[in-house]
Amino acid sequence: MGYTFGFIGAGNMGGALARAACRWRPEQVVLTDRTLDKAVALAEELDCDIAMDNDAVAREAKFIFLGVKPQMMADMLAALAPTLEERGGGYVLVSMAAGLTIARLEEMLGFEAPILRIMPNTPAAIGEGMILYAANDRVAAADVEEFCDKMVGAGRFDALDERLIDAASSVSGCGPAFVYQFIEALADGGVACGLPRPKAMEYAAQTLVGAAGMVLATGRHPGQLKDEVCSPGGSTIAGVYALEKGGLRAAVMSAVLESFEKNRELGKQ
Repeated sequence: MGYTFGFIGAGNMGGALARAACRWRPEQVVLTDRTLDKAVALAEELDCDIAMDNDAVAREAKFIFLGVKPQMMADMLAALAPTLEERGGGYVLVSMAAGLTIARLEEMLGFEAPILRIMPNTPAAIGEGMILYAANDRVAAADVEEFCDKMVGAGRFDALDERLIDAASSVSGCGPAFVYQFIEALADGGVACGLPRPKAMEYAAQTLVGAAGMVLATGRHPGQLKDEVCSPGGSTIAGVYALEKGGLRAAVMSAVLESFEKNRELGKQ
C-alpha cells in the first residue's frame, strides 16, 4: 500500500506534524520511530499505520519526513540511500532538521534528490503552527502545492528563501519556548497578586492568544496596539515601564540571536 505521508521519527515535532497530516486522512499516514513503542502508541492515538522500520517508510510514502536530530541525519540518510536509489523517484524528502541546508542533505545522501526543507513549530499539533519552507528544483511545483494543501491542518505556511530559514526559525521555531516562559511569568505575577494558579495560567495564555490575533488580524504595528492599551498615568504604562527597566526587549532579541548562532553551528556539524 502506498502512503501520502510517512514519518521517520515520532518525537515532539514529528508527532505534531503527524497529527496535522492525520487531520486530512489518517489512512494515508504511516510512521515509525527508533523507539517502536512510542510509534505504536502515537499510531493508535491517531488511527494511522505503523511501519516496522525506516526502510518501509522510505519505500511506501510520497512525502518522507526525516524527523531526527541534525547530528543523526547523516547516518540515517546513508542507511536510506539504497532504498531511495532503487525507488528512483515518486518521493520527496522532507527535512525539519535545524541548520542543515538542502545542499548538505544531498551531500549526506550521496546523490541529488527532491528535498523540501521545512521549519515548523510545535503549535502545528493543534493546527496553529508557523511552517517555513524551501524546496530545491527537483521538487515539482505541483508537489509543493499538494504538500501545503494536504498539510494545511498544521497551520500557516510561508515560502522563504533558504538562506533566511535559520534566521526565521530562530523566531518561529524557537519562539514558542520563549512565549511559554513569558506566559509562565505572567501567570506567576497573577499568583503573586492573589489569583489561583489555574485562573492565572488561563488568563495569561488567552491574553497572548488574543494579543497575537490582534497583530495578525489588524496588521497594525505592535507598538501602536501597545499604545492603545496604555492610558496616561495608568496601571498598564506602569507595567510597561517595569518591563523596559528589566530589559525585556534586549533579552528577547538576545534569545533570538543566540538561537540563530546555534542553528548555524548545527549546520556545520
